[in-house]
Amino acid sequence: MTSRLHDHLAEAIKDPDPIRVGDDLICLRFETMKVYSALGAVRHLLETGAVRPGDTLIDSSSGIYAHALALACHRYGMKCHIVGSTTVDRTLKIQLEILGATVEQVPSSNNLQLDQNLRVRRIGEILRDNPSYHWMQQYHDDIHYLGYRAIADLIGELVPAGPLCLVGGVGTGASTGAIAEYLRDRGRDVNLVGVQPFGSITFGAGHTQDPDMIIAGIGSSIEFRNVRHELYDRLHWISFDYAMSAAVDLLRTSGVFAGLSAGAAYLSALWEHNCDSSRKHVFLAADTGTRYVESAFARHAEARPMASMRPREISSLDELAVPWSAMSWDRRESAWARHEEFPSATPSH
Repeated sequence: MTSRLHDHLAEAIKDPDPIRVGDDLICLRFETMKVYSALGAVRHLLETGAVRPGDTLIDSSSGIYAHALALACHRYGMKCHIVGSTTVDRTLKIQLEILGATVEQVPSSNNLQLDQNLRVRRIGEILRDNPSYHWMQQYHDDIHYLGYRAIADLIGELVPAGPLCLVGGVGTGASTGAIAEYLRDRGRDVNLVGVQPFGSITFGAGHTQDPDMIIAGIGSSIEFRNVRHELYDRLHWISFDYAMSAAVDLLRTSGVFAGLSAGAAYLSALWEHNCDSSRKHVFLAADTGTRYVESAFARHAEARPMASMRPREISSLDELAVPWSAMSWDRRESAWARHEEFPSATPSH
């Protein structure tokens, strides 16, 4: 076994651990997947002269991207300012501050749309006072696709031939969409399955509600403009309860300790594999389960047996129903989804 000496932690932690969790089912387990996105975006901005070393990069985050951007800024000698959700907990906030990032959090809210709107509006205020800052716009700028080419390369090495099915949570869309697009550009037959929480408008589920919560990091109550809807073949909407149950099963059966979006992706991938065993299935576990210990894993005694959970197959968004709905999206354009007004802020570049 050979080891590589890295020049920075960001480079060391970005690579996933590929783990076989079933027949023709592979989990790509990341410590923090968005490091790929942040490193690729910051590197591109520097190479093109859009920013210079020492400039301040700013963005909104519920937590994972904040850590990734802070690491990328630390790696490339940039300043970092995060407008965070209340899901940025004390442990993460202290890490961000020691890495040199400045962090402010919007007032606590039980309403995701209000939380996201407040963060975007606050960025607008900061940019007006600091016009030299560069807004990274992880929700809208396609620059965040660039870093994921390396994951497509890795999947190509793990599964060198044959049809694939890629399953993952859709937050901004940069991860699942980018990986599938890079693989398809090389001629691979790839079915892309997106996973969403109820209440997210991204694929038209804004009229539904999960009685527990929207899973942090995926889904949105405002429009994310870098989601390319036409890349997706299938969609699964999964409740907190089912995602928690699957995340517990993933840990219990394979030892993989990952977040709720990974649990939802695991559940969806198992179902898709049952429906089409001709494909190799790969699902993304974008982060660890650390921030879900109290809200989810501590409730492991409540976890449902995997065999008891089945999706409701729907043909129309009007049929969406908790706890689990699945639908053939068939690479439809974004106009087919229901969007709500996005409160914009003017970027500096």
